[in-house]
Order: sequence, then structure tokens, then C-alpha cells
Amino acid sequence: MDEVFKALADASRRRLLDSLNARNGQSLRELCAGLDMARQSVSKHLAVLEAAELVTTTWRGRQKLHHLNAAPINAIADRWINQYDRERARALADLKTALERQPVSDTGFVYKTYIKTTPQLLWQALTDPAFTRRYWGVAFETDWRAGSTMIWEEQGGETTDPGQLVLEAEPYRKLSYTWHTFTPQWAKAVGVSEEVLADIAEEPRSKVTFEIEPVGDMVKLTVVHDGFEPGSTVLGMISEGWPALLSSLKTLLETGETLPA
Repeated sequence: MDEVFKALADASRRRLLDSLNARNGQSLRELCAGLDMARQSVSKHLAVLEAAELVTTTWRGRQKLHHLNAAPINAIADRWINQYDRERARALADLKTALERQPVSDTGFVYKTYIKTTPQLLWQALTDPAFTRRYWGVAFETDWRAGSTMIWEEQGGETTDPGQLVLEAEPYRKLSYTWHTFTPQWAKAVGVSEEVLADIAEEPRSKVTFEIEPVGDMVKLTVVHDGFEPGSTVLGMISEGWPALLSSLKTLLETGETLPA
């Protein structure tokens, strides 16, 4: 947590975070141009922010993109803001604002969190219906082999489609699959209107990837949900859902209980 406070203490680094908060997934060149800062200065500041896990990176071809990661700020909020009266925590209001804006870009969502568990248990929590039903309300019927189809069970109904596939499955390391099909039955079960269903059904199918990395007695979980077009309605929907879902997953693995609905 000391590294996070140190990173936030510099005004230039806060400007970088503000820029990513406004438009995530920027390249180094875009950040330099948008903030009128020298490339070398931006690179140094980004290195500090990455070390504090406030910024994460992904690659699009040969281009490195930078994303705001809210997980360390969540930790600050849990330790400090929630222990004091909101009036006394006004000095940290900028952290609250950052928490309310999820780490999204125009075409994808990136989120990192640390969970006190093992890679084996985290893998089980991502694949075992007994786990996924508890924190997600969803169960998957598949053999978790690359190329296998998936049946999504949610709200008492099933969603099937040849396009629902396991893309990669390296136990305890990496899991990737395509997102489910948006059917009228699914929309009715989860309360999505016909108008919204018509919009999202026209969008290309997205994919989600979970990367699992042991770090001491914890595990770093990176979630990348991408494959969206700019302005995607689905991206907006999953960007609101993933942070709460991952918080519930973390709580379940660390305490045995899920977050209140």
C-alpha cells in the first residue's frame, strides 16, 4: 500500500491516471500527446504506476496499451474510507470518483486483483459449477478443453450455441472462452429489455480471458474481456458487472462467504 500512496503523491502521475480514467487503453504516444509531457517523463511515471499496480498493460499487436486498475484504490477504500465518517474522508474524494469509473477502454475491459488463495482453488472457482453458482449465479456445462462448446446455465434457463466455445484452458494458469449468446429467453430471465436485446444481439461475440499468477501466498488474477467495437452496449454492461463479480469471488475464496446481493 505504501507504493500506491507514493505513486499517487505526484501530480504528474495523478494526471496520467486521470487521462486513463477518462479514456482507458491508451498507448504511450497517446498519453504523451494528451498531457503534453515528454516521452521519457511519461515512461518513468508509468513505470512507477505499474509497480504500484495502478496501471496495467496489454498488447494489441505490437502496440502496448495502458489501463487504469482500480484494485489498489479499492484496497485503500476498504482500509481507510470505510472506517471513517464520509465527511471526514472528503480529502479522498478523488479516490471515490476513481472507484465509480470502471477500468474500460473503447474495445475491452481489463481488471487485476490479488486473492489470498492458491492457483488450484482459483481455477476450481472459475470452472466448478458448485463455486460459480455461489458468487455468479451461473454454471457451465463443458469439459473445459480448447475447442469444446459451452452451455451457460443462468436463472433456471440454458443458453446454447455453437459459438460458445472454450478457447484456451491451461489448468491453474490461463482460461479463455467466448461470451454467451444473447437470446430472448436469457434477456427475459435477467431483465433486459427488447430494445437493448436488439442492440446487443447485433454486436460481435466477445471473449473473456483469466490469467492466474501465484505471488507469494496470494494469486494475481487478471481478467481481460475484449473483442468489442467502439461504443459497444455490451462493454458498458460487463464493465459494471465484472468489478462486483470479482469482489464476490475474492470474498468467497478468502472468507467462505459471498457479498450481499
